[in-house]
Amino acid sequence: MAFLELETLTKSFGSHNAVDGLTLGVEKGEFVALLGPSGCGKTTTLQMIAGFVEPTSGAIRLGGKDLLAIKPARRGLGIVFQSYALFPHMTVAENVGFGLEMQGVSAAERKTRVGETLELVGLGAFASRFPRQMSGGQQQRVALARALVIRPQILLLDEPLSNLDAKLREGMQIELRQIQRTVGTTTILVTHDQAEAMALSDRIVVMNQGKAEQIGPPHEAYERPATAFVANFLGKTNLVNGASVRPERISFAPAGLAGTVRTRIFQGNHWLYQVDTASGLVTVIRQNTGEAMPGEGDAVHLVWEGRA
Repeated sequence: MAFLELETLTKSFGSHNAVDGLTLGVEKGEFVALLGPSGCGKTTTLQMIAGFVEPTSGAIRLGGKDLLAIKPARRGLGIVFQSYALFPHMTVAENVGFGLEMQGVSAAERKTRVGETLELVGLGAFASRFPRQMSGGQQQRVALARALVIRPQILLLDEPLSNLDAKLREGMQIELRQIQRTVGTTTILVTHDQAEAMALSDRIVVMNQGKAEQIGPPHEAYERPATAFVANFLGKTNLVNGASVRPERISFAPAGLAGTVRTRIFQGNHWLYQVDTASGLVTVIRQNTGEAMPGEGDAVHLVWEGRA
């Protein structure tokens, strides 16, 4: 029996099923991402777990108990919102300790737990600051600390990094994963960012039109997509001679599928190519090794695993 169980979970709005018969088991300590485009049902699923939205049908169990029978405030869940939702008039320590205060935790214990959690997220020296005095990344960590300090059974993350710039978001992905591994809290992440989901998660749930198209480890879903939707949503792919081939699996060689380079784009650590072939336009990604590479208009030959 999984720690968190969703059984044929459905949420309908009129004739539209926002979530349609979703079944998922999450093990204790696991990090699972609900991934998909806008309107796929991932946020609605998170809201049903949190208790903000009531399912039309189906069941949610946590530790074998019926979660739907428990009021949202008593479910023991920590939630980090996209907007952080910090109280601007409270210090960092007061923001983090707010949930403990609502639970009736003594002032002495609150101080200890708030201090420990701020150290965990690297903000031990920022306890007396106000949110307006902090960067976006620091505010995100305050929101994370506030969710963790109550020692939740499950941590729910709703697009928590989407307001950060690309470089800061990448750094926070590493920090978030390290923190989750340190505390061992079962975590559900909602995101539309494929790279983020694959970098952070033990498993991903690729959702489309309310259904799970594929559930599995990120590398498995990427390398062996169950459907055309999964293949295209998780990254660029080519359909060559009836086979789905990722661009980074294709190499230039003395012999192979003949083509002509239509475009070549430098993207820092790699080159992105589009090559006209008899099988259609093929996208190729090659690492930037500093060596000379084919240019636009050059005749090339393409090979990939399984093709001599």
